[in-house]
Amino acid sequence: MELQPIKAKILAVRIIPNADLALAQPFQLKPHQRSLAILTCTIDDVGYTAMDEATKRADVEVVYAKSFYAGASHASGPLSGEFIGIIAGPSPDEVISGIEAARNVIENEAYFEAINPEGTHSMYAHVVARTGSYLSKLANIDEGTPLAYLIAPPLEAMYGLDAALKSADVQLATFYGPPSETNFGGGLLTGTQSACRAAAEAFKQSILEIARNPISY
Repeated sequence: MELQPIKAKILAVRIIPNADLALAQPFQLKPHQRSLAILTCTIDDVGYTAMDEATKRADVEVVYAKSFYAGASHASGPLSGEFIGIIAGPSPDEVISGIEAARNVIENEAYFEAINPEGTHSMYAHVVARTGSYLSKLANIDEGTPLAYLIAPPLEAMYGLDAALKSADVQLATFYGPPSETNFGGGLLTGTQSACRAAAEAFKQSILEIARNPISY
C-alpha cells in the first residue's frame, strides 16, 4: 500500500528575549545563553528531530525536550500536544533562527506514515543525513553523523529494529524500549547515509508485513 504522511502541527511558539536568572537555573543555561524559544507540537519524535535541526542552523542548544504522557489525544490543553522543546541562545535573533529551522522540519521534512487508511496505525522511519548537537548527544555519536530514527508501536518496533539491523551495516546507538511516554518504541541507528536509508526501508517493510498478517508467525 502507498503510505500516507501524518504531519505534526505546531501548536504554540514563544520567545523569551532575556530569561530571568531564576528560570535559567533549572535549564542549566550557560552565561551567554540569555534567550529562549519554546515550541509545542502534536508529534514528539518529529519535535525531537526538529530541535536537532535548530542546532545546525543557529547558535542554539536544546536545553529541554520532553514527550507528554499518553500522547496528543490526552494533552493537558489545546496548545500542549505531545511534545515541548526549548532552545537557548545568546540573542533573540539566534533562537528565532533556530525555531524557524525547526518549524521547516515539522511542516515540510519529517513525518510519521500511516499504515492503514484510518491513520490509526503508523510509524516513523526518518533518516537524518547529518546530526546536530542534540541527536548526537542522545545517540553518543559525533556531530554530522547519519542517523536512522525508527519508531513504531511496541511489537512492530522490536520486530522492525531487528530487520533494520540485519539489512545494512548499521549499529544501534540508542534503544527506546516500549512503552515510551506515548506507548511506542524504537531506536536510533547509525552508519553511512546509504546504510541508514536501507535500514529505514527494511524497518518499513517489516512493519507493513505485520500489518498485512498480524498473527501469522
